[in-house]
Amino acid sequence: MSNLRPLEEKYDMSGARLALTLCVTKAREGSEEDLDALEHMFQQLRFKSTVKRDPTAQQFQEELEKFQQVIDSWEEPISCAFVVLMAHGKEGLLKGEDGEMVKLENLFEALNNKNCQALRAKPKVYIIQACRGEQRDSGEIVGGDEIVMVTKDSPQTIPTYTDALHVYSTVEGYISYRHDQKGSCFIQTLVDVFTKRKGHILELLTEVTRQMAEAELDQGGEPRKVNPEIQSTLRKRLYLQ
Repeated sequence: MSNLRPLEEKYDMSGARLALTLCVTKAREGSEEDLDALEHMFQQLRFKSTVKRDPTAQQFQEELEKFQQVIDSWEEPISCAFVVLMAHGKEGLLKGEDGEMVKLENLFEALNNKNCQALRAKPKVYIIQACRGEQRDSGEIVGGDEIVMVTKDSPQTIPTYTDALHVYSTVEGYISYRHDQKGSCFIQTLVDVFTKRKGHILELLTEVTRQMAEAELDQGGEPRKVNPEIQSTLRKRLYLQ
């Protein structure tokens, strides 16, 4: 008997869907537009959503730990969790409302397969809208047209860090752009694609990347390009619609 599973295996999305958004709005004009767009998206995708504005660095950590406790004590099965983190930042760090920094890796730890049992083997999606450095991309000119191996003496196990998806608004080392009135290109594009298109989440994120790569951003009269970065340890296809 083959141990190969079908390539189309999907996550079971019949249970509860929970979302947490932590957003520093101070000195980040346009943030409210992003929060409004995300609220619309989570409503359409049937997520129970919680928003925390202007967390300090310590509160970023505390709110993630509270979220983990809420998930583990939820009465019905959980299918999926989204965490949206929006703040000023640099590579691997977010700046709280108090100006202090918190490590992204510490925030990710709260919901991994070791620390959050209710999300063990369930998808955990992180959306990070923050700078990752000071570099700016002016663009370049282009031309031309799961295997299960379990013996009767060996219980099935799962790695600690699977079933996670980290979606950054920009690539390592680069600035992330946000319009004072319209919100961020990343959040607005992501919400538009997630609410209007169907497909598994990596297909949708490819479309987000395509649209952002084609967009022309202006910073002080200078043309800029930006694209998200997607890091995935998902084991199955994740459909939100």
